[in-house]
Amino acid sequence: MLPTIDGVSPSCVALPHGPWMTMLDFLAERIPAVPREDWARRMSQGEVVDAQGQPIAPQAPFRAHTKLYYWRSLPFEHKVPFDEAVVFQDDYLVVAYKPHFLPVTPKGRYLQETLLVRLKRKLGIDTLVPMHRIDRETAGLVAFTIQPHTRNAYQSLFRDKAITKTYEAIAPLNPAVSLPLRYQSRLEESERFMAMHEVEGPANADTHIELIESASGFGRFRLSPITGQKHQLRAHMSALGMPILGDQIYPELLPALPPEVAPDFSQPLQLLAQALSFVDPVTGVPRQFHCGRSLDLQAAIRASAPQPR
Repeated sequence: MLPTIDGVSPSCVALPHGPWMTMLDFLAERIPAVPREDWARRMSQGEVVDAQGQPIAPQAPFRAHTKLYYWRSLPFEHKVPFDEAVVFQDDYLVVAYKPHFLPVTPKGRYLQETLLVRLKRKLGIDTLVPMHRIDRETAGLVAFTIQPHTRNAYQSLFRDKAITKTYEAIAPLNPAVSLPLRYQSRLEESERFMAMHEVEGPANADTHIELIESASGFGRFRLSPITGQKHQLRAHMSALGMPILGDQIYPELLPALPPEVAPDFSQPLQLLAQALSFVDPVTGVPRQFHCGRSLDLQAAIRASAPQPR
C-alpha cells in the first residue's frame, strides 16, 4: 500500500493502449488540468510512481496496461475556520463531527480542507474511508471505517437502511403545513446544476419532520430521513415551502462564487446531522452517537435578518 503524503492518499490512473511515446506525454494529454511543465517537475521530484512505489521519470517509455500513482496538490485553498472533532474511535470505527463548509472527501478545488484529509493527518490512519457522506454545507456526524476487511459490512448499513439518522434544521414556518409530518415524494436529478426536484411516480424519498421550537416565524425542526436520496432533506423542506436557512440551492440556485472568493462563513446552511444509531455489524453492539451540538434558533434568526444600510 502506497503511503499518504500530508494526509492525502495517492490517485491512480490506468494506462490504456495509445500513441504516447513517454509517460509524460500521456499525463500531459490525459490530465491537462495539470500543465505539462508541472507534470515534468513532479516526475523529476519523484511524485509520480508505479504500483511498487518506484519513481517514474518524465522520459520513461509509455507502458500500456500499467498504473501510475500521484499525489494531488492545489495551489491554494480557502482555510475553513472551524474545527472537526473526533466523537468516537475504536479499532474499527472513527465517528467525527464535521463543521459547516468542510467537504467530507477531496474533490475539485478541495483537498487539504476536507474532513478525510484532516482526520488522516490528525490520527495517522491511512486506511480511513467514509461509510457515508453529508453535503459540504451541512455540519454534523460522519462515520469512517478503519479496517479494509470490515468496510463492506459497515457501508452495507446505509445500503440496507439499517441505520437511524437524526438531523436538526432551521427554516421559516409554513402555517399550511401540519406537523409532525411524514413526507414522501419521488426525487430525481433536475436540469438545474446539482439540484434535485420532485416528479410523478412512486416515492423514493421519505422524511419524518417534527417541530422542536418556534420563534418569529421560524422553527427548529427534527428531521429523520428514512431513505437517503441526494439533498433529500433540503429538497423536501423546500417543497413544503420551508427552505432551510442558508441554502444556496433550494428553492433557487444562487451563483457559485469564483474560486478566489471565500464563502461567507457567517451564513452557514442551518442543517446539522446530529445523531447516528445502528447495531454494529462486526461486534453486535448497539451504537448511538451524538455530535453534542444543537442549532441556535435565535442566533440563526438574527443572522438571517436584513442588515440596515
